[in-house]
Amino acid sequence: MLNREKSQSIFNRAMNVLTQGVSSNFRYWGPDNTPVLKRGKGARVWDADGNEFIDYRLGWGPIILGHADNRVNQAVAESIKNGITFAATTELEVEVAEKIVKMVPGMEKLRFTNTGTEATMHALRTARGYTNKEKFIKFEGQYHGAHDYVLFSTASSPISAMGPRTSPIPVQVGTGIPDKIRDYVYCLPFNDFDAVKQCVKDHHGEVAAMFVEPCLGNIVGIEPKAGFLAHLKTLCNEYNIVLVFDEVKTGFRLANGGAREAYGVIPDISTYAKSLGNGFPVAAFGGRAEVMDVIGGGSVTHAGTFGANGASMAATNAVLNILSESPVLENLAERGKRLKTGLDQILTDAGLPHQMAGHPNIQGFLITEKPVQEVRDLVHSNDAMYETIMGNMYDRGVWAESDPREPWFLCEAHSDEIIDETLNKFQDSVQAAVHS
Repeated sequence: MLNREKSQSIFNRAMNVLTQGVSSNFRYWGPDNTPVLKRGKGARVWDADGNEFIDYRLGWGPIILGHADNRVNQAVAESIKNGITFAATTELEVEVAEKIVKMVPGMEKLRFTNTGTEATMHALRTARGYTNKEKFIKFEGQYHGAHDYVLFSTASSPISAMGPRTSPIPVQVGTGIPDKIRDYVYCLPFNDFDAVKQCVKDHHGEVAAMFVEPCLGNIVGIEPKAGFLAHLKTLCNEYNIVLVFDEVKTGFRLANGGAREAYGVIPDISTYAKSLGNGFPVAAFGGRAEVMDVIGGGSVTHAGTFGANGASMAATNAVLNILSESPVLENLAERGKRLKTGLDQILTDAGLPHQMAGHPNIQGFLITEKPVQEVRDLVHSNDAMYETIMGNMYDRGVWAESDPREPWFLCEAHSDEIIDETLNKFQDSVQAAVHS
């Protein structure tokens, strides 16, 4: 067991002043196990007791270059000497927007905000303003932030409550959401061509938007079947529905142009956050000018005190420069493939039935004898074995999420040497789990 004397002392203090001792529900591991971090550098983090970990959580995705990247930090430090928040447009904001438009296929106009939740909230409002319709489609197991409209049938929702595949029931996440809001959403199985086609045909007159994570950011990065995203685009074009790619996790991670580039499908709007700032809080939403131009002028409201603030713009500018000037994501994918192949071989050698999933830069695996293509298939996952393996990894100094639904995130700082170290510790962890 790792020493956590200092961590526990700090967390005991946290319990007195922070609800459950954390600032996000998902950070709470219980009164005696919740981690307390002190610092991070590159692909490693250290807790308050000095325990060192190779990090595959990366703040749940924002860290694309590495913790405390000198290039990004120096750019931010220099920029904030000139101030941060002005309630006005800045030249740096314009420069960053120009770079995104140049980098992302089909991107014409955008707006900045601060979090992925804000980006998806504003994208939904924009779609409603553009179409003059109110309802929207989302896919089961996908997470689009923490605002009321989208907190239905996420990866954490009980599968037993989702109803039959042919007539899905939106499952509310938590309390505090008005009951009538569920009437505005249709939740459908991911990768089901027929289900989405039927829903669109039956309800297109009231559906403003179709939200989709191009690959499942909360279910081991499961990717779309061949032609599925193009199928969604065709339906949306035919029935005047705004197709929204939620790229909060995939943007500036799968490729410089995100899922649009990786999968060759251009939606009407995309939402971005996480990798955009390498850990600094920044987000954006944008796409076709015709759709985005409904914002402002007495039409759709978008506002925010801290949108495009100087710190976030400097961080984003640095990240975009680094990604555009060197093949960071392509090289990362090669190392990700090597990690994925190694994990696969170790599980095979141990006789554990499993499924590898996801893009090399956002990947994972499930212990399962049956294929998993969407959230309902998780009933076949051996979660207990996965959690045992991840617990062994944590004790050995490699930190991937213990929840099998959460993918492994990679960053530029995950070197070949770190991949090798990970695989060696994974082999030991698997063997310990199998023989326990």
